Amino acid sequence: MVSTPGLSRRSVLKGAAGTAFAVGSLAALPLFGTSGSRQNPVTCRATDLSARDRRLVISNWVEYIDQPTKKQPSTLQEFEKRTGIAVDYTEDVNDNVEFYGKVRNQLGACQSTKRDMFVLTDWMAARFINVGWIQPLDSAKVPNLRDNLIDSLAHVSWDPDRKFSAPWQSGLTGIAYNKKLVKEVRTIDELLVRSDLKGRISMLTEMPDTMGLLLLSDGADPASFSQAEWDRAMEKLRKTVASRQVRAFTGNEYIQDLAAGNIAACVAWSGDVANAGNDDIVFVPPEEGMMIWADNMLIPNLATHHANAERWIDFYYDPEIAAQLVDYNQYICPVKGAQKAMEKVDPDNVDNELIFPTEKTLSVTHAFKGLDEATLRVYQGEFSDVTGG
Repeated sequence: MVSTPGLSRRSVLKGAAGTAFAVGSLAALPLFGTSGSRQNPVTCRATDLSARDRRLVISNWVEYIDQPTKKQPSTLQEFEKRTGIAVDYTEDVNDNVEFYGKVRNQLGACQSTKRDMFVLTDWMAARFINVGWIQPLDSAKVPNLRDNLIDSLAHVSWDPDRKFSAPWQSGLTGIAYNKKLVKEVRTIDELLVRSDLKGRISMLTEMPDTMGLLLLSDGADPASFSQAEWDRAMEKLRKTVASRQVRAFTGNEYIQDLAAGNIAACVAWSGDVANAGNDDIVFVPPEEGMMIWADNMLIPNLATHHANAERWIDFYYDPEIAAQLVDYNQYICPVKGAQKAMEKVDPDNVDNELIFPTEKTLSVTHAFKGLDEATLRVYQGEFSDVTGG
């Protein structure tokens, strides 16, 4: 169970959330080390074998899809039943930068990644799209995406018309702690300096998440911070690491460490905590505010089952399927109509703040601003120097 102190119960917001979900204009940013690796998705593409080869190969984050129960099959099994497409679903995305390292050489050389789809967070999705590594979607083949994507996610600056990407889920970044081990951790500064947490915390390797919270802890806005504010936040991170407060910087494997007691508190993603199935692990919106983001389905160049991947996207934008999925993983649902469908799937989740956040909740969320290429390289480099990434 996830504790959300101070949050009201509510429904999906369609207006004011737009700025909260937008991650800023990253459309002009190339990837680190991709000079000469830009591709043209029109020419770097494979023959689509979908019609005769009923398969689909997907890479996604761990514990991000529902599991079958005695009462009903999983949404993946239902997709296979309805379409006749066999899905090779692998949970090998643990960190955006780490996954980039797995596929950059192939994509940069216009070679196959042996995948038809992978799921990446906004800022990395923007970069892959910009360097031409992602195939466009055929709008006619994803009518549910076109009709049911919530307004707040429909027109992000780095893919304004969603020609290349489709949100899988959205989520919040805050604090988690194990209540059997320590008392409640309510602020980022507590996480960084409390003596009972020394050597017992972890932070995320995702720079926008970790640094966004550090900026908030100093009263800066992650969407519009200055160089001086960034420098202060980086210095705070350096001091925290030097003091041996931090045990590790991780992807979402932190949840196992938190449950096992290897750490007592951490920077965490809302859905990971909700899906942990451990009442001792509690998610807390920091008093300073939370970060907000979305993970996006992308079809890479040389995918050989493009049409099958589009059927997958369209399937998951069916409100009933979307409701079943988020009932399991408890992330913010990107699909219109899913809240209504949730009345049949699980009435207790109709007003769940972690799935259908209200304007009040979104008012304390922040997105990480877009950066020019030179600044982004410097910031990522500084962050990696401290975290060992």
